[in-house]
Amino acid sequence: MNAILTARRVRKSFGATPALRDADLAVDAGEVVAVMGPSGSGKSTLLHCLAGILRPDEGVVTFNGRELSAMSENERTLVRRDHFGFVFQFGQLVPELPVMQNVMLPLLLAGRSRRVARERAGILLERLDIAGLGRRRPGELSGGQAQRVAVARALVTSPEVVFADEPTGSLDSLAGEQVMDLLLTAAREQGTAVVLVTHEARIAACTDREILVRDGVVIDQAHPSVPVPVPGHER
Repeated sequence: MNAILTARRVRKSFGATPALRDADLAVDAGEVVAVMGPSGSGKSTLLHCLAGILRPDEGVVTFNGRELSAMSENERTLVRRDHFGFVFQFGQLVPELPVMQNVMLPLLLAGRSRRVARERAGILLERLDIAGLGRRRPGELSGGQAQRVAVARALVTSPEVVFADEPTGSLDSLAGEQVMDLLLTAAREQGTAVVLVTHEARIAACTDREILVRDGVVIDQAHPSVPVPVPGHER
């Protein structure tokens, strides 16, 4: 196992309501993992803890051997900027910026030159068959087009992990399959790990492994009895 991202005995509550209870998970480089479960089961909370958006109340999250859950907010922000990509259900593109600049934005925030950012964004837009949309604004795009732009933005920094929260939930079947194809291709060609929250069985069937979250408990469908080792954090 070549785990790039791990969670060990992660707990997270919102007030008196527990969202995660001793969640364990390991994701390998290049692996595509579907996180499934009913509404309110803790799927998105797990993803947000893995991505360093939320800090667990207890437990350990590591990325590339570094304890993400112990980092400061600023350190976690830099990890998200430089190593992670994100695709959400409704794209969450910047409405004031045209497509090209939306895709360039992560590289510009990381200090790359506009020339490099534009070149890299152009390659991705061409590859995703949306090169002709570079001057359009998000409000002028269809749902499928906007999600392709969101995928391009997520991949533009060549991230080690892409977190996708219901990325096909607002799309029709064909557009959803196209978005999944793009994410799977990135995983295969770039060695990018993908953690995908979904409620759609047909989408989960495309992934390497399915994880079930039920009442805040993570059940690894492939390895339900195998503990996730995190050296130095045994309890």
